Amino acid sequence: MNQLFRRKNYSETDTSTHLLRVLGVWDIVFFGIAAIIGAGSFSSLGEAVFRGGPGVILLYLICGFACGFTALCYAEFASRIPTAGSAYTYAYASFGELIAWIIGWALIMEYSFGNIYVAFSWSDYFTSFLERLGMHIPDYLTCSYTEARKAFMNGSENKELLNAWKSAPLIGSLKFIVDVPALVINGLITWLCYVGVKESKNFNNSLVILKLAAIVLVILVGFAYINTENWTPVNPETHVASFMPNGFAGVMSAVSGVFFAYIGFDALSVLSEETKDPQKTLPKGMIISLVLCTVIYIALTLVLTGMVDYRKFDGIGDPLSFIFEKSNANVAWMELTVSFVAIVAITTVLLVFQMGQPRIWYAMSRDGLMPEKFRTVHPKYKTPSFATIITGIAVGVPILFTDKTFILDFTSIGTIFAFVLVCAGVLMLPAKEKIKGRFHLPYINGKIIFPVIFIGGLIGFYFWQPEFFNTLTDWNDPKDGEFRASILVFIIFNLILCVFTFIKSFSLIPLIGLSSCLYLLTGMSHENWFWFGLWFALGLIIYFCYGYRNSKLRNA
Repeated sequence: MNQLFRRKNYSETDTSTHLLRVLGVWDIVFFGIAAIIGAGSFSSLGEAVFRGGPGVILLYLICGFACGFTALCYAEFASRIPTAGSAYTYAYASFGELIAWIIGWALIMEYSFGNIYVAFSWSDYFTSFLERLGMHIPDYLTCSYTEARKAFMNGSENKELLNAWKSAPLIGSLKFIVDVPALVINGLITWLCYVGVKESKNFNNSLVILKLAAIVLVILVGFAYINTENWTPVNPETHVASFMPNGFAGVMSAVSGVFFAYIGFDALSVLSEETKDPQKTLPKGMIISLVLCTVIYIALTLVLTGMVDYRKFDGIGDPLSFIFEKSNANVAWMELTVSFVAIVAITTVLLVFQMGQPRIWYAMSRDGLMPEKFRTVHPKYKTPSFATIITGIAVGVPILFTDKTFILDFTSIGTIFAFVLVCAGVLMLPAKEKIKGRFHLPYINGKIIFPVIFIGGLIGFYFWQPEFFNTLTDWNDPKDGEFRASILVFIIFNLILCVFTFIKSFSLIPLIGLSSCLYLLTGMSHENWFWFGLWFALGLIIYFCYGYRNSKLRNA
């Protein structure tokens, strides 16, 4: 049992690597913007707005707040352990091997499954852009089999999906429905990651500049068409105008779509061994990119919810071009421009995620938890070549039989869970000597402050929303029952955390990060938790069949 939680000791000066160090601070910032401003703004933002209404802005603030404190925890780890592996490596140093494996398995889910969703989004924008240019790809070649079948069986009104199912050719008794654009872009991005990080960096930076210019244009043009009444829509049931027409539970139900926008920033930490002076460069790059992206998301949400009634975003996969359609602002040139830039933006997300996954496998293989082949470095390109190819296959194959909604929820819950363990891991770290020029997470004793903040906030919320607490144990409510049960678990866990903080004098910053990320988990449904549990059960089977037996730490 002790072996399962045996920690690996990393030296701050142990930065030897076969990978090529070429990334500076602004390269990291640009990779961060590439990962964060992408599918979250150009695709999942529409679903988030529909669920939460204008009040979804609060959820972006909450997620940005949680991710900000989590980024500080990542930065602290990055300054201590400048090696590839991200949260996996950090968990190995703070919790031990078993938890490290669990985090590594969660990161596989985050990057690989996340890129499946992003590939689907890229395909949607690419095909709609071609349509606006007068070029049509058959519908059965632009969606997945699962999406088309689900639309047909559920009586969906989506004409493209229904036509794909009805017009698809038969191979035997099976309908031939394949999302060809998603498969093609996955192959091209895999090749780009294979040939080198320097080439990927130059390609990424040029696309990010174009993407930021277009987003600023959307915000500036969009503000001219804002109708402030859209920010306080009337609830059809209560007939009351409200910033949160579906209540706070409705806002929290959008957590998967909102948080998906932020999952890219932790991908930066896997680039440690390709970063110049990672102890200083990575923390700066991560924090700068996160702040910039949060401001951009809030501005975009204000524009979307101000221009168009939030209820119109139901099922809209291209919200930024949708607001300029004839039925809304009717700005044709903006509609075409946004469609093109969305293709660029989502391409950069694919690039960053596809770079992150192989480096997780590379780090796990180096520790013996994955087969030796995964740590193969290409002699010419200096990239984890075999792991990059396997990542391309791992993303490409599920494109054939999955759908966007399932992938979105599945990815978000795994990422938040990884963030929880990173924040908790910082609480386990010993004090370190301060070295000038390196990032140091400030220690603020949370012994008194954290219990006062949490319990005081709880009391304040009770006086603000007493009816919510009066129905907290009413879990049978079909609309809010799950959320109430999750909130009760959240409150109990934080009260326990308050007791341990008072006894152990934990640091305040990682405590706030931990509590914030735990709160985001309250927005997940029981279906999310079910599939999340199955994924980790599979991971544990693989660990005990291979990783435990071949662990280099165990056999040392």
